[in-house]
Amino acid sequence: MKPEDIHLSDWMRILVGEVPGSFYIEAVFRIVFIYLLLVVSMRLMGNRMGSPLTRNEMIAMVSLAAANGVALMAADRGLLPVVVIAIIVVAYQRFIAWRAFRSKRFESALLDDMAILVEDGRLNLDKLEEVVLARNQLFAQLRKESVGNLGQVRRAYQEANGNFSILTFDDEQLRPGLSILPAVDEAFRNEQQKADGQFACASCGHLQASAHPPAADCSRCEAREWQPAVLGA
Repeated sequence: MKPEDIHLSDWMRILVGEVPGSFYIEAVFRIVFIYLLLVVSMRLMGNRMGSPLTRNEMIAMVSLAAANGVALMAADRGLLPVVVIAIIVVAYQRFIAWRAFRSKRFESALLDDMAILVEDGRLNLDKLEEVVLARNQLFAQLRKESVGNLGQVRRAYQEANGNFSILTFDDEQLRPGLSILPAVDEAFRNEQQKADGQFACASCGHLQASAHPPAADCSRCEAREWQPAVLGA
């Protein structure tokens, strides 16, 4: 279409487009065909496609969506290319799953691996940087698990698909740690029981025994900001 043919007052062009009315009947067939093709493709790629996806699976989904969108709306595009693309995407995805099942190294290289974000109440800052995750985002995930301070967390993993797995210490073990409650909720933070003679690094959660806020840098991450360690949630 030439630029001079485009007018804002041309409502028929804006709403209906330049296809004949018969294309809308054809569009019904295209929708049904593409819907069934997607169902078959998803089934062939396995049950994983119905749960949170890895990056590789997300790429497969986006590729299918991009191919289907054009064929669904463009009258001059056929459906056969969509079938070819779906066959390629499904075959590739099944090959990746087959290869990853037989090689741990291949699986880690292509599909990524889990990251240990918290170990025994302390943040692994290098891992947070590696997975591009801010402390506040991790703390939000921990609060969803009713965790009030880092000392309660034995391990926090980020799985290959981006999900989080949180393992905590037994409830009867009141372990001191860095408070992960939001700073804006000062009243709630003040309700947390303070751990006498314990301070937590505000950066990584490393504990330091001291009667007053330490003046030295954290021996683990070299940060200088300290907060009173708290007990429980």
